[in-house]
Amino acid sequence: MFPGSSGANYSRQSSQGQYAPPNGAPPSYGQQYQRPPSAPPSGQPYQRPSNAPPGYQRPSLPEPDYSQGGKLYENPATRATNTVNGITYENPDNSPPLPSQSTQSFQVNGQVQNFAYSQCNGVKKALLIGINYIGTSNALRGCINDANNMYRFLTANGYPPENIVMLTDDQQDMVRQPTRANMIRAMQWLAHSQPGDSLVLAYSGHGGTETDRDGDEADGLDDCIYPVDFQQSGSLIDDVIHDILVRPLPAGCRLTAIFDSCHSGTALDLPFVYRAQDGGLKEYNVWKESGGDAMSIVMGYATRNPMEMFNGAKSIYRRFAASNSANSEAVKQQKMSPADVIMFSGCKDSQTSADAQEQGQFTGALSWAFISVMQQNPVQSYLTLLQNIRAVLATKYTQKPQMSSSHPIDPNLRFIM
Repeated sequence: MFPGSSGANYSRQSSQGQYAPPNGAPPSYGQQYQRPPSAPPSGQPYQRPSNAPPGYQRPSLPEPDYSQGGKLYENPATRATNTVNGITYENPDNSPPLPSQSTQSFQVNGQVQNFAYSQCNGVKKALLIGINYIGTSNALRGCINDANNMYRFLTANGYPPENIVMLTDDQQDMVRQPTRANMIRAMQWLAHSQPGDSLVLAYSGHGGTETDRDGDEADGLDDCIYPVDFQQSGSLIDDVIHDILVRPLPAGCRLTAIFDSCHSGTALDLPFVYRAQDGGLKEYNVWKESGGDAMSIVMGYATRNPMEMFNGAKSIYRRFAASNSANSEAVKQQKMSPADVIMFSGCKDSQTSADAQEQGQFTGALSWAFISVMQQNPVQSYLTLLQNIRAVLATKYTQKPQMSSSHPIDPNLRFIM
């Protein structure tokens, strides 16, 4: 799910700056959304958000009717099998332990950092974004279904409907369209939280990459997502999303993020990424991530295409240059958070995510797998959840979902949200 690069539209400023929210309120209800005809404006300044983002007021409108179309998922408490569409996956031998309520600590760059696992016993709220890019050459088919399916899953598991904001591009009210301005305001609303709160962000839509401007990416590329009006307003890069959603969160607050989009491996800029084999921390491997570029060099040589060889070599050089600085402990310290932030991505940074069809419904592959696995067995550890999602997808798809966190976690603890 990738429409092509929209071009970076930010410039890094000092960390003391303030993030500039959209000018003015969204247009009034009932206006028909029209895609902008003009090209993106050039060089819009980017500034960091304050630690106390302004509140987002949910529209005082009735919740959309989700009774038509799509599969109504059952409550996980009624399901006891461990098979998804004939695919048997491994359940934990014993129920994984719940996270400790005591303060935990770890060291980064010689400094002791404290955090607390969230007990998820406070307010529950969610932001669900599904963009099909209706009527465009970049149209997708399953993203709105993903948002609706996640809504059903969350409301069946204790999330009040009035605490869920839905942004999808099939709605007539402009305030509910997933424009860049509306997505930013809704993220600010979601990040306004207290210890114990449980937050969910689920994004399904196009994703891509843009050149990293501040040296915090090991591959030299920022991940980004594309609002419905990206051709006019630009993309949202991982630095911006991290600053809006992760940086303001207090210790003891949980954010579970699901990015069902292309090139989404580190879409939230979380510093700790986990191996699916054993739950250990991953270290960026330049040669492993440069396999496609190395193949471009070989194919360019075989076909006497010097440009293909040059582009492959240039990409590998960029990765080496970027990894030297981006793998530093200083970057980890900058991006970590005492809040309890967990992200599941649809694929690696270098991969694409499938706009798929499952059980007669168009859907994103990760969204379908996440909900299916959790419904078959809601008692999962972080590690078994990642492994089971991968197992369900492995029979049909090449994408490899990733799991990352804002601080080191014990992957054998029970996953709660």
